[in-house]
Amino acid sequence: MTDGTGLRGLFWNDRERRPRALVRLALALVFLVVGGVGGVLASSALAALAPSTAGATVTALVTVAVRTLPLVGFVVGTLAAAWLVDRRELADLGLGRSPAWWADLAFGLALGVALPGLVFAVELAAGLLRVTGTLVTRTDASLAIGPSVAPALALALVLGYFVGVGVFEELLFRGYLLTNVAEGLAGWRGIGLGGAFAGATAVSGLAFGVAHGANPNVTGLALVNIALFGGLFAASYLLTGRIAAAIGLHISWNVSIASIFGFPVSGFSTPVTLVAVEQSGPAVLTGGSFGPEGGLVALGALVVGFGALVAWVRWREGELRWHESVSRSRLRGDSAGADPVAARDAPDESTPADRDDSSAE
Repeated sequence: MTDGTGLRGLFWNDRERRPRALVRLALALVFLVVGGVGGVLASSALAALAPSTAGATVTALVTVAVRTLPLVGFVVGTLAAAWLVDRRELADLGLGRSPAWWADLAFGLALGVALPGLVFAVELAAGLLRVTGTLVTRTDASLAIGPSVAPALALALVLGYFVGVGVFEELLFRGYLLTNVAEGLAGWRGIGLGGAFAGATAVSGLAFGVAHGANPNVTGLALVNIALFGGLFAASYLLTGRIAAAIGLHISWNVSIASIFGFPVSGFSTPVTLVAVEQSGPAVLTGGSFGPEGGLVALGALVVGFGALVAWVRWREGELRWHESVSRSRLRGDSAGADPVAARDAPDESTPADRDDSSAE
């Protein structure tokens, strides 16, 4: 079947049997809003039904569930758009299940602890902070979960919430947005694979930064830094074909910054931290009340993060190369090789890590 021509061809791709990339993104926004509204309604219902005389533990669980349900709604909306509009499988969003995927996740989780640890060590050595306590409960936390909650439960609830944040944001900005923009740019007006990936990385990174524009205490430098960290997340996806490392890094970075080393994270503070700190020095270095993401010290951690990612991919994959499958995903319902865009299972798309596992993407 050939591509449609005229007005229809601007909006519909006959070969792929789905809308064009810009139309897909517009429809995905609708699905995202509907999913988010559904999550908000569910969280409102839960808050209304929760007994007013519930104890501290139940109140904390309900509070975190109310915060998390909108994220669940956004995830459902994104997956629905990918399935119904884009004709994608989970693997086409970087979510294919394999030992390599779980190995990437473990690497990302470890890196998300190491990089905040580096920020902490640099600021401590430079006299930009001092430790004021250990295992501290903060009553003025932005992400409050209720009074009189045991520290261990508070930490577990914070972790659960940040798992929701990490999964949703990486699925949306990398798995969905980056993939669609890369597909739309590849071959358009002669743009090659490298140009498509560069453009998709820039778009997803900018969108990621802008999405944090309403956070408390945000600054221009903070938005630039977050967009650049979006580039690190994107690179992990493009170099592996999986968003596992980005999800792991995103989750443990948030938890480590806020509840291990005691900084604000993207302008928010959590109700408990293993180490409490007091920062001094210029906010342009430390990020001030926004947290390390708003300061120049975090850029050093970002450079280290890129270096660690390159080393990991070289060791795990055996080589450094962009995964063409990110821009040429297999479409649901098409057999591999039957459609020009089916590249996930093509022999030249396999990697040493993939070849070790028959269930890899």
